[in-house]
Amino acid sequence: MTLLMIGTTELLVVAGLALLLFGGKKLPELMKGMGQGVKNFKEGLNSPIEQPQEQKEEVSAPEKKCDQSDSTIETEQ
Repeated sequence: MTLLMIGTTELLVVAGLALLLFGGKKLPELMKGMGQGVKNFKEGLNSPIEQPQEQKEEVSAPEKKCDQSDSTIETEQ
């Protein structure tokens, strides 16, 4: 089971590689985006499975009908 544990040295190596790959300016933006993604994922797990009211209304709303004359394609033979 000791193979699954990550130590301080491994974390420093991973952080150093990330800094080299993405640079100092882009790394905070990436971490912020990752944190927001994890937060949204956790909120999604805790929210009810019910479909939001806005989406239900969109499904029941009729779509625009297209004019049949616009959809004809003439081919030359």
